[in-house]
Amino acid sequence: MSGKPRIGFVGLGLMGQACTAHLVECGYAVTGYDLDPAKVNAASGHGVTAASSPAAVATDSDIVLICVIDTAAVENVLFGENGIAAAQGPGKTVIDLSTTVVEKARQFAARLKDQAGMGLVDAPVSGGPPAARAGTLAVMAGGEEADIAAVSPLMADVAASFTHFGPPGSGQVAKMVNQILVLNNFAVLAEALALAEAGGIDAAKIPDALAAGHAGSNLLKAMFPRMIARDFEPAGYARQVLKDLDMVQDLARSLKSPTPISSQTASLYRILISKGYGELDATSVLKLMDPKQSV
Repeated sequence: MSGKPRIGFVGLGLMGQACTAHLVECGYAVTGYDLDPAKVNAASGHGVTAASSPAAVATDSDIVLICVIDTAAVENVLFGENGIAAAQGPGKTVIDLSTTVVEKARQFAARLKDQAGMGLVDAPVSGGPPAARAGTLAVMAGGEEADIAAVSPLMADVAASFTHFGPPGSGQVAKMVNQILVLNNFAVLAEALALAEAGGIDAAKIPDALAAGHAGSNLLKAMFPRMIARDFEPAGYARQVLKDLDMVQDLARSLKSPTPISSQTASLYRILISKGYGELDATSVLKLMDPKQSV
């Protein structure tokens, strides 16, 4: 473990559990915190040392990762009572893996530097818990050059790709692009599967049959079998999809960039969640198109 930075992790949900388990396996000393004691206990089971607050995590760490539900939660972790900023750690770096509002990410970076002397890298991810567990996430980063350099060795153990897009907030812009491509695809895959099944063909053959053509994709290969099996155990929640699609539209409006397809997909997820399916996987949007399922 010698020579490796001490790692803190705030937010031990699906992603946090997977990422901390991988980090411990890589030989890092990891200290963790979550509002839910059960999640802290679960992380302790794979070697994470429990802390009493985000401030306590930061005190015992050189680099702190955050992975929480939304922008308000990130702000509370950073600047709330017993937040990371209270640790007063010049030279420490915080990596926010959460998906947050672009302008807020910029403000948080400036505020954390001013209040606590810490660097902040906004580093939203793609790949979900399976990629977090394997250390193969796609990470889109925004931050100052010195802060990016400070976290790059750690990111080499966490991610298959770690791309610096520019100053603070830039990672969140890239994540919105990612969400347009991924979240709309969930609805497209559901529509395609519903049509395949209605037409009486063996839908399980679709991913291999189309792999060599333009329709082939990582999502088709990974998600189509789950959708065929109606396996809606969450790797990411439907409610989070709607939150992110609303963020896409807010950013697009501010930039005067049209997002008509994302608007339609957001409407589908709003209907899905209104029917009580917000805690299911994002692929459960199939329920709106599936005659076999009651919505």
